[in-house]
Amino acid sequence: MARPYWSGQIQISLVSFGVKLFVATEAKSEIRFHQISRSTGERVRHQKVLASAVEQAPDEAAAPVQKDEIVKGYEYAKGQYVMIEPSEIANLRVPSKHTIDVAQFVSLNELAPEYLEKPYFVVPDNDTQAEAFAVVREALAKTKKAGLGKVAFGGREHILALTAAPHDERGMMAYTMRYQEELRKPQEYFSDMKHVKVDEDSLELAETLIKKRTAPFDPSKFQDGYEVALRELVDAKLKHLPIPKDEAPAPHRAKVINLMDALRKSVHGGDTAAEPAHAGKKKPPSRAASLFPADEEKAGPTLVKPKAAKAASKSAKGGKRKSA
Repeated sequence: MARPYWSGQIQISLVSFGVKLFVATEAKSEIRFHQISRSTGERVRHQKVLASAVEQAPDEAAAPVQKDEIVKGYEYAKGQYVMIEPSEIANLRVPSKHTIDVAQFVSLNELAPEYLEKPYFVVPDNDTQAEAFAVVREALAKTKKAGLGKVAFGGREHILALTAAPHDERGMMAYTMRYQEELRKPQEYFSDMKHVKVDEDSLELAETLIKKRTAPFDPSKFQDGYEVALRELVDAKLKHLPIPKDEAPAPHRAKVINLMDALRKSVHGGDTAAEPAHAGKKKPPSRAASLFPADEEKAGPTLVKPKAAKAASKSAKGGKRKSA
C-alpha cells in the first residue's frame, strides 16, 4: 500500500479514532516532455539565481543558489522582505494539522458539485481503531450524511467532507472542498443571458432524446483523446511517417431547418423525415422525476445525483436555479 498523505485523528464530540488519508487520484499520462534547445537538441535546465546578479551582468552566467540557502519571504514593502524559515512554517499553531474536528453534518444532496475538489480514501489507522471507524461509517451510510470539518495539509487549511464510501461497505471517503470566496459569482455570467420561453413540444423531444441516450455510468469507456493523439505524433516522428494533422470539421449532413427538426431527427436516429409542425401529439414521456429511480440511487455517485435531479426538475418547470 502507498504511504498515507495524512495521518491523524477524527474527532466527533467525545468520540475520536485514528485514520489515514490516501490520495484517490493519480496522473496516468504516459507522455512526458522535456524542454529542448531547437538549435542544439540539448536539454534545457532551470537554475535558481540571485535577481541582483542577473541585473548587474545580464550576459554572464550567474552562480546558482543552493537549495539549502533558499527560504520563503513575504514582501511587506517594495523590495523589503521578512524571511520565513521552513521550520517556522512546520511549527505553525494549526490544530487541524493533527485532528479533523467534525463540526456538523449535512445531507449528501447539500454538497453542491462545484464545491468538491479532490477525493481521498479514508482507512483506520490500525485494527484498534476499526470499531469506532466502522460505527461512524455505517451511521453516515444509513443517514446519508456527510461530516464537515477542517484539515491542514499542502500549505493550507481545507474544508473536508467525510462520507461513507459509496461502493464499499468498509471504507470512507473524504473530499477537500473549495471555500465560498474561491467560486466566482454565477450571476456575473448568467444575468445577461436572454430569457427564453421553453416550448413544451421541444422540451418533450429533448427529454426523449436524453432518455434514449441514457446508460449506466461506466468510467472505463472514457479515455484521454489528447494523450492518444500525442502518442500518434511521437510514434510518427520516431518512424519517420507523415505527421498526423487535425481534420477539418465534418460538413453537416443535412440542413437543419429549426430546433424542432433537429430534435426530431436526433430522436429518430437522424434518418427520419421531420413531421409537420402541427402533427397529432403523442402521450408525453415521463418527466424529470424519473431521472434517478430508487434502484439506481444506490449505484451512482450519491453526492451529485440529488442535486442534479432537483436542478433538472426546476428546469423542466421553467423555474430559475438558485446558485450555490
